[in-house]
Amino acid sequence: MRSDYQHLVDEISAALGAPATLEDRDFGLIAFGAHEGEDDEVMDPVRTRSILQRRSSAAVRAWFEAFGIARATSPLRIPPDPAAGVFKGRICLPVRHRGVVHGYVWLLDDGHLTDLELGGPDSPPDARIAQAMESAARIGALLAEESRAGSELTEVLRELLASPTGARAAAAAALRDALRDTLRFTPGTPLTLVAILPWDTADPARLPSLPGLLAACPLPAADADAPDRPGPGAAEPALAALVRLRQTGSLAPAHTAADHLLRSPRAGGAPAPSGQAGIRPAPVAAGIGVPTRELTELPDSWRQALDAARAARAEPRLSPVAEWTDLGAYRLLTALPAAAPDPSVGPLLAPAHAELARTAEAFLDCAGQAGRTAQHLGIHRQTLYYRLGRVEKLTGLDLDEGADRLLLHMALKASRL
Repeated sequence: MRSDYQHLVDEISAALGAPATLEDRDFGLIAFGAHEGEDDEVMDPVRTRSILQRRSSAAVRAWFEAFGIARATSPLRIPPDPAAGVFKGRICLPVRHRGVVHGYVWLLDDGHLTDLELGGPDSPPDARIAQAMESAARIGALLAEESRAGSELTEVLRELLASPTGARAAAAAALRDALRDTLRFTPGTPLTLVAILPWDTADPARLPSLPGLLAACPLPAADADAPDRPGPGAAEPALAALVRLRQTGSLAPAHTAADHLLRSPRAGGAPAPSGQAGIRPAPVAAGIGVPTRELTELPDSWRQALDAARAARAEPRLSPVAEWTDLGAYRLLTALPAAAPDPSVGPLLAPAHAELARTAEAFLDCAGQAGRTAQHLGIHRQTLYYRLGRVEKLTGLDLDEGADRLLLHMALKASRL
């Protein structure tokens, strides 16, 4: 289907004598025509960004949407906006199917298209525009068909990932059939799950065009077989993205998908409610589960991906994309049931003692080596000893005892999950 989009975009470029780009309604790039000549003659920063990063910025989106492109049924001319990097005007061909906008075809209005009659209530469009709109309508039908197929995949993927162990076989069979029918999927292909945490589900978008990305669905951060497992909460859903790998040992497609999805305006959760603009957005991170060739094992990969995303949010060295196999102790910590902090460590976790907690964690991360810890924190050894003494007094723990060190270390790490 991707080749169909490219063919139709090339048809529009040929009809109008100008390079065209096709974006979905979320401004994700789908296809673009060949650009000939010097870059500064045929490009501007917005088009360059769209092609290189496969997405336009929020400022550009707001500028274009202010002209009513989401409601338009005929081509529109949009003036430039240098403040948003739009140095050249645009002609926008809305891509619709049965009254629903599915995307936009863009042409740079750089002077040689000024003679085009776009048409209106009292005047017919130029014959070239009419031909281009016919191609745009065919694109709309393809996007609508893909959207329907994507909705089915979304539902069967959600059913599998949310199913308890006893229902996995039937749900896996349904997903296998849906993948085979829509994407010519071959059973035994290596797959993995990517988790984006948190994710805004208020306005579902079309699946972006990425190598290996087969399906995606929002899910609460919980385990169907263990609903009491810790998680960010029902108000903070995650996105589960199913990625096809070239081989089991190579997670490159999963990292590509994670990097792209983290740049989505939906990554990071829903915007702050009106009147609460001062609320800091939740940190966002991605996790990647262990690859598998068995669809029945995808719920396990999803749990691992979600745990990796939680660990990446808690531990800066793992952020922004963490593989479950690289989590170390966080593989155990993320699997523990939700619980209040240990009574001995609770006082240390108070905001007033944040510096002491940071010192204690650095000391334990450095295997109790005072010299390394002092150098890492940029403090004198005597300052370190003074702080550690305060930690012992506050918690009642003895940092010369291995069991006490283990308890404190685990509690400090777990407190950020």
